[in-house]
Amino acid sequence: MEKEKQQQQAQASVKDNASESKRTEVKEQRTIVRKRDKALLAALFVFVLVIAGVAAMGMLMIKPPKEITQGQADCEQVRVSGKLPGRVARFYVKEGDYVHKGDTLVAISSKTADAALYKARSAQRVAASTAQKVEKGTREEVKSGANSLVAQAKAAQEIARKTYQRVENLYNEGVMTEQKRDEAKAAYDAATAAVAAAESQALMAQNGAQQEDKAASHGMEDIARATVMEVESVLEDQILVAPCDGEVSEIFPHEGELVALGSPIMTISKTQDMWVAFSVREEKLAMLPMDTVLTVTIPALAHKEAKMKVYYVHDMGAYAVWNATKAYGQYDSKTFAVKMRPLEHIEGFRPGMSVLLPE
Repeated sequence: MEKEKQQQQAQASVKDNASESKRTEVKEQRTIVRKRDKALLAALFVFVLVIAGVAAMGMLMIKPPKEITQGQADCEQVRVSGKLPGRVARFYVKEGDYVHKGDTLVAISSKTADAALYKARSAQRVAASTAQKVEKGTREEVKSGANSLVAQAKAAQEIARKTYQRVENLYNEGVMTEQKRDEAKAAYDAATAAVAAAESQALMAQNGAQQEDKAASHGMEDIARATVMEVESVLEDQILVAPCDGEVSEIFPHEGELVALGSPIMTISKTQDMWVAFSVREEKLAMLPMDTVLTVTIPALAHKEAKMKVYYVHDMGAYAVWNATKAYGQYDSKTFAVKMRPLEHIEGFRPGMSVLLPE
């Protein structure tokens, strides 16, 4: 019994030692966890402080982006077209060439127009011949024949007159009957009428056509001449020339292609007269009044600076309105078109280049 008690006490002592050791171990683990949590909190606090400091420094150092007002260079463009529908025969220039006013640009061929001109000239020759014929009057052969008929009629009249006088004398002597005298008188009157008719025909042949006929023939000649001039004016566009100085910026058809009446064939840009167009909100117009001279920047020319003068300010209509997004403190701002022109020629300045206004 005594041994059993000793064994139980020994076992109890071992258990107590194990429990105490376990409790000590748990306490040590809890202590380690507490220290680790404190270290993490401290590190997190330091991290938050660092982030807050960097953010504060960024807010102080970062400046808001500058607002850039950008415009685009442009120039007047002239479209070259003609009145002659036909086929492009040859181009004398190419895109990029600089041409002067009057330089030959393109040749257009039209067989239809050539045929119309030939027809019009033929009609003009016919009308001219007709007018010349009417103006010249009756042929000399016809006049001579008419005069011969007058002479013949007068000769017959003279014979009839003499015959009538003889018969009249015989009738008065009682030798000739009254019927014979009347027949001789009728023959004489007929011969007289024949003379009058022959003289009228001769006078008509001598005078020629009436004034109305002459006027009509000259009118037909003028119409034919006008038709020729009309066709020739159309054919003048067989060769198109440059209407102004400038650069050939675009050619639309190719050689051999058909072009219709008035179709644009090429575009000439007047690069010697450049301007820059800006779209500006109205609150910025205070810095861009008319005739203001500003120094602008051209990025495409290595940020070259140039002086330009405002010569045009106009609103762009209701469609170009910046709408307010807040109920209070804002308003609908309209957009204005502002154009500026360089004061001096800028070497290398071309349409389409960007231009920046000063800040």
